[in-house]
Amino acid sequence: MQGIRPDLTLPDRPATRRPTDLSGTLDTKAPTHLTYLCLSRRHVTDNDVNLVERARVRLRHRHRPLRGIARPAALAAAALLVITVPGPAGAAQAAPPRKPPGATEFHSSFESGDPQPDWSDSVDTGPDGKPRAFGVTPQTAPAAPGMNTGTDTGPGDSPTAKAHAGFSGTHALRYSGTHTADGHGYSYNKIFDVNVPVTGTTSLSYKLFPEMAKSDPDYPATHAAVDLAFTDGTYLSELSAVDQHGAPLSPAGQGASKTVYANQWNNRESRIGAVAAGKTVDRILVAYDAPRAPRTAPAFRGWVDDIVLGPKAPEKPLAHLSDYAVTTRGTLSSGSFSRGNTFPATAVPNGFNFWTPVTNAGSADWLYEYARKNNADNLPTLQAFSASHEPSPWMGDRQTFQVMPSAAAGTPDASRTGRALPFHHANETAKPHYYGVTFDNGLKTEITPTDHAALMRFTFPGDQASLIFDNVNDKGGLSLDTERGIVTGFSDVRSGLSVGATRLFVYGVFDAPVTGGGKLPNGGCGVSRSSGAGACTGGKDVTGYLRFRPGADRTVTMRIATSLISVDQAKANLTREIPADATFNGIRDRAQSQWDDLLGRIEVQGASRDQLTTLYSNLYRLYLYPNSGFEKVGSRSRYASPFSPQTGQDTPTRTGSKIVDGEVYVNNGFWDTYRTTWPAYALLTPKRAGKMVDGFVQQYKDGGWISRWSSPGYADLMTGTSSDVAFADAYAKGVNFDAEAAYAAAVKNATVAPPNPGVGRKGMNTAPFLGYTSTDTREGMSWALEGYLNDFGIARMGKALYEKTKKPRYKEESAYFLGRAQNYVKLFDDKVGFFQGKDARGDWRLPPGTFDPRVWGNDYTETNAWTFAFTAPQDTRGLANLYGGRPGLAKKLDAYFSTPETASKEFAGSYGEVIHEMTEARDTRMGMYGHSNQPSHHIAYVYDAAGQPYKTQEKVREAMSRLYLGSEIGQGYPGDEDNGEMSAWYVFSSLGFYPLVMGQGEYAVGSPLFTKATVHLENGRDLTIRAPRNNARNVYVQSLRVNGKAWHSTAVPHRLLARGGTLDFTMGDRPSAWGSAADAAPTSITKDDKVPTPPADLTSPTAGPLFDNTSDTSAEPTGAPVDLPRPARVASYTLTSSDRATAPAGWTLEGSRDGERWTRLDHREGESFAWDRQTRVFAVGRPGSYEHYRLVPDGKGTLAEVELLGAP
Repeated sequence: MQGIRPDLTLPDRPATRRPTDLSGTLDTKAPTHLTYLCLSRRHVTDNDVNLVERARVRLRHRHRPLRGIARPAALAAAALLVITVPGPAGAAQAAPPRKPPGATEFHSSFESGDPQPDWSDSVDTGPDGKPRAFGVTPQTAPAAPGMNTGTDTGPGDSPTAKAHAGFSGTHALRYSGTHTADGHGYSYNKIFDVNVPVTGTTSLSYKLFPEMAKSDPDYPATHAAVDLAFTDGTYLSELSAVDQHGAPLSPAGQGASKTVYANQWNNRESRIGAVAAGKTVDRILVAYDAPRAPRTAPAFRGWVDDIVLGPKAPEKPLAHLSDYAVTTRGTLSSGSFSRGNTFPATAVPNGFNFWTPVTNAGSADWLYEYARKNNADNLPTLQAFSASHEPSPWMGDRQTFQVMPSAAAGTPDASRTGRALPFHHANETAKPHYYGVTFDNGLKTEITPTDHAALMRFTFPGDQASLIFDNVNDKGGLSLDTERGIVTGFSDVRSGLSVGATRLFVYGVFDAPVTGGGKLPNGGCGVSRSSGAGACTGGKDVTGYLRFRPGADRTVTMRIATSLISVDQAKANLTREIPADATFNGIRDRAQSQWDDLLGRIEVQGASRDQLTTLYSNLYRLYLYPNSGFEKVGSRSRYASPFSPQTGQDTPTRTGSKIVDGEVYVNNGFWDTYRTTWPAYALLTPKRAGKMVDGFVQQYKDGGWISRWSSPGYADLMTGTSSDVAFADAYAKGVNFDAEAAYAAAVKNATVAPPNPGVGRKGMNTAPFLGYTSTDTREGMSWALEGYLNDFGIARMGKALYEKTKKPRYKEESAYFLGRAQNYVKLFDDKVGFFQGKDARGDWRLPPGTFDPRVWGNDYTETNAWTFAFTAPQDTRGLANLYGGRPGLAKKLDAYFSTPETASKEFAGSYGEVIHEMTEARDTRMGMYGHSNQPSHHIAYVYDAAGQPYKTQEKVREAMSRLYLGSEIGQGYPGDEDNGEMSAWYVFSSLGFYPLVMGQGEYAVGSPLFTKATVHLENGRDLTIRAPRNNARNVYVQSLRVNGKAWHSTAVPHRLLARGGTLDFTMGDRPSAWGSAADAAPTSITKDDKVPTPPADLTSPTAGPLFDNTSDTSAEPTGAPVDLPRPARVASYTLTSSDRATAPAGWTLEGSRDGERWTRLDHREGESFAWDRQTRVFAVGRPGSYEHYRLVPDGKGTLAEVELLGAP
């Protein structure tokens, strides 16, 4: 015999299988032929095994009770029964009739009661009789080619998933092996023996968890997939099947796509009927297939769960765009790895409150975790539904109030674990305007919001109905009026970063009679029947319950409102927004209409369902923030100020905070949002943008500053006063707001040494005079580079205000700030080829021998020198010149995108440990490009400035196609989704342009995602972006026409887009020369090929306290001369006040060539300084070249610093 393998050992059948009685499975009326073939264990060939398996499959799945029959493995040296049931007597025995069809679907989560694997550690045999494995060996016995496969308790560790569990349930199928070949290695293991016919609607789905092996950059375990073997000898992996994202559904294709995250569950779906209709699935396989051996760790391991094979109806368009949005997107996250770090906030756009389900009612940061904190059965549980005002889990929540339904009899268990109810995500609906969940016990909760209020409907499974009230901690109060059915209370819950947070008040009423209730002793812990410490409630002051007699429909509806002013104001807010006759459906429809209006600003064609979910979920996140902080008090808008000192004492019913007229907005981290969200507001909803800008300018009018991180007040966090450039950009784009007040706030940020660290810019005692923020300030270089970008915005806004008002001060300041915007060159160390910090003496932080651009922290906020190598988008031509010109900039970008981020402790730098941003950047898998964090978001578009826009197109499309996946299982982002910024990047990029040069009023061209997108502008016009040949391969722009005319620049002015019109892209699958000409780059300050030489102070720091580069010292200007080393032309000068009240009001600047004869160059009178330690600039009226200068005051006064600015 050919091909005999005397050493072959067939896998054993699971011992739990028992023989099944066949008597009820055969048609005893038909002649039955029983044939058996005795196979010696010594004489089994691969072909024999294949025949045996095929026969057994047909027997087993056409007669389902035969599932327990012993497999060939158990009969290795015994006999195989081959049963055939011929047709009517006399029919030809050579042509048996067709067998009944198999089951139309299959599902296993590897749990008790689910189909269990028919094989373990068993390599499939191909039609050629050969095992489908090569270059892979198992990690455990048997010692044969191929990998191990078998059921266990799932991955032991994950930053986002529950440990020792499957995606669902407590078990999963493990695959593991060692890639021993230098090159191609594979193992296709058979798992289930099935008989499922494939129709046009058949779909395959499963969950995959590849484990990261020693940070191997090849991500070996991601080269895995579920495969299907068909009865005709073909395999799904050979049929060009693709998953829901368009990636090939084969182990090699999945690995190459880089769409599979390691150490996390990944969802995969494929409508296999498109390629396999008419076939019959014979075996379900799990396969590993990689083109080369892993670089650092040849072993690989992963898990598969929730395999579903069966019909799936075609997806139909949804009735509302808001229905595409999923608010749980981004919640499969943690502080160790972010896939968004969001929570499912139900709210109206930019609303006063959020309303959210809570998986950990004792947490003021991660409110809702999709799976990581599941219970012992691996089910999520909710402990409360809460009012929230959380801007980010890193900032923490504040002003919370919790409610939780209970169907228990008697006094409900109010402890967090005792009242927690499990549910399945399939029974959860999480939309912007509505949240609903049906718990496993049948109890249902629904929420729909208004601005300051919400309507909650609880449907109980029986007559027992209670609501438990609680809070994160005991910092609050609760009052229960059982006679009138009213709940009131207050909340002082706040995080350490909730700077300025004031007291919140609540008022709630019900539609069902209250039959009892009250406060709970010991905060409910005394009646807990579930667990001890840690399971308790917020505390005795905040915990209580009400019992109800539900109506015939077993519902209890609560109308609840909040206020930051008083309980009475909360009641007024409720009456105004949800009157007694309001219905749940009516409030829900009104909220949905508000979201539909905003989400409907963009409509697209050529999008998959997943892309629609991504787009509209991103628009939801964009307009979830910032948030109104004001209330309607009578006919006026008023707010309790988080920016000014309190004027009284808080009481249980009224705030002691200062009540201010006006409309204020809060909850925004401008370091994140300036890059994309504010430009998006300006394009899509300029009127709303203007209102929100004014809301932050109100912070300045009230408290003297605009928050860097408003939560709600002046949190000391992040680098840069980025509202400066955000609002300057809005003004450049025609947004209407109090521009002069916004400009004044920006100038204050840029010129005043702030009185406390929570406001303004850091290092301002020396930075304006050195031209950079020194290493004396933590992350000083980051402060400096962000400052230059903001200075550019101020310069642009000052120029526009001068053109409008003709006030000379705006012109002077515009020129001054434009010069400062080029000071980035002062922090470029050409010896190392990167930006780095230096001290006040001008010494670099590190010498070339020890500098390593891969090291995180120190100078670089949440990143390293690689990402900060391109942080000068306001002057990309000047930046290119630092690298030797446009080709040098392109080469630097290429190195950036090809140098891998390792996320190793070796490069943790000042952080000491690997931080989540490092791991997320590594798993972006685009070199050092960490799309997971905001500082990188503009970098792909810098290729436009480098003369290689095709690489912008390539990188942007890769990011959109790979990094926004997993919406259906709580993922959706590659990192923190901060107040809409990560979302707005996608929105802009999907349209084909991006706000690269903030403050300039233009967009850099990228690569549109859809075949057609229509932006319905607020002025009633449409902007239409057409790319009819667009698809996953045709990502390169071949040509662009704007309003029908050929367009060769990679920048498009906002004014053109804002008037409506068309962008017509011709797309192709190969790079083109479009946009590569020298004059096609985005706008830049620098216009030539020289490194910028911005104005510098010509005085010496040794000339005295007025010239010592710090505002920490002061002196009276006496008119004494200042001698320069050589004659120089001073174009402008700055004066810095010490105490504004003692600053001079008039003076004369004079110049001399010999120190004897003096010429008046500039005279001022009636001047003033608005703030202490403020730097003001003055243009020299009649400049000339002089070696000696003096400032002669008109009277007595004190200054902190004087600068004479000219060419260095």
